[in-house]
Amino acid sequence: MTKKSEDNEAKMRKFLQLHILTSYPPANLNRDDLGRPKTAVFGGQPRLRISSQSLKRAWRTSSVFEEKLGGIDFESDQGIRTKRFGREVYRRLIDGNVKEKDATAWARDIADQFGKIKSDKKDYPENLDIEQIAFISPAERTAVFDLIEKLIKENKSPTPDDLKLLRHENSAADIAMFGRMLADATAYKVEAAVQVGHAISVQKIAIEDDYFTAVDDLNKGEDDAGAGHLGEREFASGLFYLYINIDRELLFKNLAGASEKQREIYENSMKALVEAAATVAPTGMQNSFGSRARASYIMAELGNQQPRNLSLAYIEPVTPVGKDGIDKKAIHAIQELRDQMDAAYDKCSDEVVEMDVRAKKGTLADIIQFSVKD
Repeated sequence: MTKKSEDNEAKMRKFLQLHILTSYPPANLNRDDLGRPKTAVFGGQPRLRISSQSLKRAWRTSSVFEEKLGGIDFESDQGIRTKRFGREVYRRLIDGNVKEKDATAWARDIADQFGKIKSDKKDYPENLDIEQIAFISPAERTAVFDLIEKLIKENKSPTPDDLKLLRHENSAADIAMFGRMLADATAYKVEAAVQVGHAISVQKIAIEDDYFTAVDDLNKGEDDAGAGHLGEREFASGLFYLYINIDRELLFKNLAGASEKQREIYENSMKALVEAAATVAPTGMQNSFGSRARASYIMAELGNQQPRNLSLAYIEPVTPVGKDGIDKKAIHAIQELRDQMDAAYDKCSDEVVEMDVRAKKGTLADIIQFSVKD
């Protein structure tokens, strides 16, 4: 790390914690193996749940990330999460007039560096795939594509030195944020700088059944007056609490491969993550429910103190009382718990900034600027 990077890190407060409340109308955002909305038992009561995996996938493939960090393609500054990198290598070799047999063997050799390759007894293109999804960095893609050009030019098999394609340096924001694990090359793993909780509803929920019919436009009812299709899907609605903890020092370190752009990519990464967490909804059944939503409340905390999740505020399901709806009760509950934690443990952060849409307090721009404050 350069002296400039060390100075940047030295004045940076370590943790940014985000506590986010988002209300979703009837939806099925994140399904289980039976197609039902995912749930969890919390405080002895059933709650809706959106998995952290679903949320992170929605964020890193969103237009927000694309605008601030570059799109998910082979030229971007983001990582590629895939089993199928060998197929891209094969296509480029074939386009370079490499014989099919050689292109297959060389593509397998290259893909094998990122994970255990599937059996060669499988048919094309599966015989080029690795068994587990791997996160491949921009530096590694560049190294692979440089090697492809060399193989096309020299028309001979890659050497063991050629196949040393894994890189410690990283400029990919999503890898720096969410980490990566290479089972067969643990020296190249990246520890995630962003911890994302599963979003859970603050209130007790019941999953409902949507029985629906579709009318056949060409059925005039002369022989059969029934519907052309009968179906059923399940849905629920809720106000979700989401907790995110960002180790900003680790995020900055993880981007060491960005050289002179390290600070710029770090700040863009923070801004992209905060904006996406507040505005990007999981895509599950959006065409059927149109349930896109934005956060109605965000509390951001900055400091070097040990982080803590505030889900305890909802250990007892929130219920509306009088004129106060569930959202107002939920905001009061989390603010009260924060103050109680501060009283018991001393201040759990240095600074706090809040956005409350219904109270007309604060803006997302305030939260974003706060996220990159030293």
